[in-house]
Order: sequence, then structure tokens, then C-alpha cells
Amino acid sequence: MSDVKKVVLAYSGGLDTSVIVKWLQEEYQCEVVTFTADLGQGEEVEPARAKAQALGIKEIYIEDLREEFVRDFVFPMFRANTIYEGEYLLGTSIARPLISKRLIEIANETGADAISHGATGKGNDQVRFELGAYALKPGVKVIAPWREWDLTSRETLMAYCEKHSIPVDFSTTKKKSPYSMDANLLHISYEGDMLEDPWTEAESDMWRWSVSPEDAPNEATYIEIGYEKGDPVSINGEAMSPATILETLNKVGGANGIGRADIVENRFVGMKARGCYETPGGTIMMKAHRAIESITLDREAAHLKDEMMPRYAKTIYNGFWWSEERRMMQALIDASQEFVTGTVRLKLYKGNVIVVGRQSEFSLFDSSIATFEDDAGAYDQKDAAGFIKLNALRMRIAAQKGRSFLDKVKEPK
Repeated sequence: MSDVKKVVLAYSGGLDTSVIVKWLQEEYQCEVVTFTADLGQGEEVEPARAKAQALGIKEIYIEDLREEFVRDFVFPMFRANTIYEGEYLLGTSIARPLISKRLIEIANETGADAISHGATGKGNDQVRFELGAYALKPGVKVIAPWREWDLTSRETLMAYCEKHSIPVDFSTTKKKSPYSMDANLLHISYEGDMLEDPWTEAESDMWRWSVSPEDAPNEATYIEIGYEKGDPVSINGEAMSPATILETLNKVGGANGIGRADIVENRFVGMKARGCYETPGGTIMMKAHRAIESITLDREAAHLKDEMMPRYAKTIYNGFWWSEERRMMQALIDASQEFVTGTVRLKLYKGNVIVVGRQSEFSLFDSSIATFEDDAGAYDQKDAAGFIKLNALRMRIAAQKGRSFLDKVKEPK
């Protein structure tokens, strides 16, 4: 008899998690609570209720978390201009800490002593879910069926459904796409099938959120994004909620062929993996945020953020959102955003996001000093001579002591 009495399962309503419900009931002989989150994946989540009820589930949680997701997870991450390995905007990674948080909160509410998820043993998500769970409830038991059972293929899952009379609509369980996909308001990802060959170009009909740059409109689209303390708050002068802003940018970005990426990334579990991503709204936000920072952030503050960003990105990618180091970095990042307020004007054209204007009441850009015209004495160019000599002093001393780079240059024959 299992010591697990009740478990909270992250439940999508699909084949895998429907099998997991029954498997938990059979293997652990425990009560199952299902939790289904709407993070803006573009699919109805309410049908999961009927599916869970058909499996005998009495406690069913279905929640719209779109605003919390963007406000408390996506926006804080974008304040840091976060990008993993130079290309990935962390669309999947940033959703996992919120799901972990709600799994633990629901476990506390329902008196459950375990949580469960459908992540496989090869990917990063198992790490992210479980690190978050342990950080928020150290003694919780985590059940990862893919690391325990012998169901290793779609065929074995289907056979399990038939054997245990799991109410799955077999006429609709054939995958609509050959790819493993994950979606939320920030992005949609594609992995598997032909993408497992990094030399093979992704099929044009794979992409769902964006037109190809070649098929994008021949005329540019102009938009203005308003910022307050590092977060976007309006589009074209219209105030919007965080989720609405990202949803709107996804639509306008996708219509202009923006946000596609084809990446081979280094997973935390040790392997390289190829994935394709569509992140139209995030791509626009990244460009816009850097633009407003360019006129409002002090030089050294901006450079410090840039130096810290790869560490911050790796922390999120690897699943350490709830760690002390992430919170420490977040405090520094948020402090830097005090004056990051203003408006950025962008031109969207055939896959490109082009900054064409930026303004702020807190701008540090001083045209009277930067001008190439007569600055009326605002900047004395003679001061530059001493500045340059002082910065050259250590190199001049080294050269005088015989440490000359010219000695290492071969004379031409």
C-alpha cells in the first residue's frame, strides 16, 4: 500500500496525462487532484474538466493564469533583456515556475502529500518542475511517471487506455502535428520528427503563429510601445493589461513574419537539442526594451546588466527561478528600471524589428553635448587629451619596460 494518499497532477487533458491519472490511481492507489492552467496556449482548457470527471476525479482545478504569467514572470524576465545562449527567449522555461507554484499551493489547499507531472526523463522540464516544487515545499513527494513506468511509446499508451477503459476519443488522438509542441502567451515551440536532424530545414507549414518573412506585407507596420519602470504598459497610446499587450504584439508580430528561431541549445540534463520557436511578441518587446533603456540607463548600470544577463538566463533555463541567487539578481535588475519610462517607436517589416524613435522624460541623451554642430561650449574637446593619456598610462609604462607588441610582429620578407 502506497504512503501517498492524494496527489496533484499537472493535467492537460491529453492522452499522456489521462493515462497518468489512471496509472496513479492504479499504482499508488491514491486520490488524484487535477490542475489545468491556461497560460495562453491558444487551446480551450475547459474540456479538461469533463475528461477529468470521466476518470473519476472529484477535485478539479482549471485556472486562467495569463495575467499572472505575464505580469509576474515574463515581464520581470524581460526587464533583464534575458536571452539564453544568444538566441532563446525562454518561452517554455519561464512558464514552469508558475505551474510549480500552483501545484504546491493546490497541494496545500487540498491536503495532498505529492505532486505529479508528465515531463519525460530526457528533458529540462522535469528539472524545472521539481526544483520549483522542492524550493516551495521541501518535503513534498514528486511522482514522475515517465521515469517509473514501462509505457515508452504512443502505441503502448493507447493500449493502456483500451485495457483500463480510459475514456479517450480514439478518433482524435492521432497527432495533428508530427512535432512535440509547447505553447503559452510568450511562444510556441517545436521539437522532434525531422527537426532531430539539425541539417534539415523546418517545413514551411510547421509554423503556426507567423507568416514567413517572404509572405509578410510589402509595407511596414509602425507601432509605439509605452513603458513604465521597465514594463510595457501601452500600445499606440492605448493602456493594456500585461497579457493583452503580449497577445497584441504576438498578432502584429506574427503578421509581419517576426519571431521565428531555429536553435540547437544545450539542455541542462547534458544533451544538445534542436528546437524551433515562434516568439513574435517577445522579439518585439526585447528590441523595444533595449531601446528605451538606451536613453534612460546610465552606461555602467546598462553594462552591469548585460554582464549579469547570461547568468540570469542560465538560472531560469536550468529551473532555478525560486532560488536565492535569482531573487538577488532580480532585485538588482528591478532597481535599474526606476527611470526606464517612455515611448519607443518601431517599424515592423518582413521579419525585422527596427527601432525608429525613442523618447523619455528621464532621458540621459543630451543633444547639446552630443551634437556635431556648435555646442556653445557644452563640451570642451581639449579635455579628451588628458582623458586619453591617463587611460593609456599603464600601456605606455608596459611598453617602456619592453613589453611591446611590435616585438612579436615579424618583419615582412
